[in-house]
Amino acid sequence: MRAVAISVIFACVFGGTPAFADRGPETNLPMPRFVSLKASEGNVRRGPSLKHRIDWVFTRRNMPLQVVAEHGHWRRIEDREGAGGWVHYTLLSGVRTVLIEEDMAPLHAKPDPASPLEAYAEAGVIARLGPCEGDWCRITADGARGWVKRSAFWGMMPGETRE
Repeated sequence: MRAVAISVIFACVFGGTPAFADRGPETNLPMPRFVSLKASEGNVRRGPSLKHRIDWVFTRRNMPLQVVAEHGHWRRIEDREGAGGWVHYTLLSGVRTVLIEEDMAPLHAKPDPASPLEAYAEAGVIARLGPCEGDWCRITADGARGWVKRSAFWGMMPGETRE
């Protein structure tokens, strides 16, 4: 438990992912990590093969998902609510998106609450994630762009940095 706490503190202070972070056995990418749904539909299976039953189907293209396990060409994912299952890796993209959780989240021109408002994002909007500065990240959704507080969305690891 102490190593996890140190890992998060290290990432917050120095940025990036610490050298001792968990890595996926198939991709050697950090685990857990965020990805997005590439397809407009994605079957979520009970296990990592086509022989396993489909539990449900994701139907929102670009939805952010968290990869928590890997097995061959399959990735175990979880959504914002913690519901999970296995999807084929071809359904996932490394393009980072976030899900707005705060209703009418203000998007500012700069990462400063005193800067002009550019737009508001409704809860449930999926936005493309850009660079982050401190507690602020730049997002783009439906042609609107702006800086929003991290607390307004789901789709980033605590202490994660983006340039």
